Amino acid sequence: MNGQTASERTARAEDVFRRLEGRLRHAVKGRDDVIELVLIALLADGHVLLEDYPGSGKTTLAKTLGESIIDDIADDEIAAFRRIQFTPDLLPSDITGVSVFDAETSTFSFRRGPIFAYVVLGDEINRTSPKVQSAMLEAMAEKQVTVDNISYRLNDFFFVLATQNPQDLAGTYPLPVAQLDRFLFKIRMEYIDRESEIEVLRTRLDRRQPPGDGLPRVYRAEVIAARHIIEEEVYASPAILACLVDIAREIRSNPHVAQGISTRSLVMAVPALKARALARGRDWVSGEDVEALAPYIFAHRVSLAVPTADAAAIVKEALARPLEALARATLRG
Repeated sequence: MNGQTASERTARAEDVFRRLEGRLRHAVKGRDDVIELVLIALLADGHVLLEDYPGSGKTTLAKTLGESIIDDIADDEIAAFRRIQFTPDLLPSDITGVSVFDAETSTFSFRRGPIFAYVVLGDEINRTSPKVQSAMLEAMAEKQVTVDNISYRLNDFFFVLATQNPQDLAGTYPLPVAQLDRFLFKIRMEYIDRESEIEVLRTRLDRRQPPGDGLPRVYRAEVIAARHIIEEEVYASPAILACLVDIAREIRSNPHVAQGISTRSLVMAVPALKARALARGRDWVSGEDVEALAPYIFAHRVSLAVPTADAAAIVKEALARPLEALARATLRG
């Protein structure tokens, strides 16, 4: 690309990651691990489900991410950030948009809904009906919505950060497996440590101000280009791919598992592993990347035969033999 070497291209992609990371860390304190995972998902063209509680910083995180993106081609109908509060009475058209009749021209025109944004925060997604969840599923899976049998494309950048509160189950509609499978990561946000919480209080006024010139924003085209660079220039060896398949087979054979992880999840895992490698300054995927991301990629996709079983523990157990085999293969190589 433009005569650049592979290392120059990966440096460009890593710079995109660092600029976004700097802006998010300015606004959100004590969540560096979550910030890294969210940006990995963004660069891997995936979506994120956060299990959290009110006041944990999710809105600030999503809004800051949306505002950190500059649109190279102005489009007044696509917002940088939209927050959708899911409720039981929400209709699919409330998020996708609706066809409006114009009496003067006797024609229908499509009025876009809040899902037409670069970054969408879907708050308490498990509080809405299966019909609305299905509309979200199409948007996340196909990057399009269908209204009155007409499909409308979403922007290639389209990124969903959805939340659900695991401790408040009254009046909820648990996400079906097909919907969960569309999320690249499921992240559980714990309380931040004492020093970080003090920092949140100390910097509350400073964080209301936009980041200065030292934390530049990123063009949307740069993020799209970074996705292509990561896919083309970061290497995932055949041993890494075999390791992923072996992890899936270990999970599926566990007696506590009713339904194992899908092949789609393995396909989605590859760009995520590549994005993490880039974030760690490498142009190759290692076993460390697999070990770090596997719980976030696979645990929410496991259907348990025994309700008391721990999906995260099952995934962790399933990693042992494939990672050991990967280490041996790496040593031989």
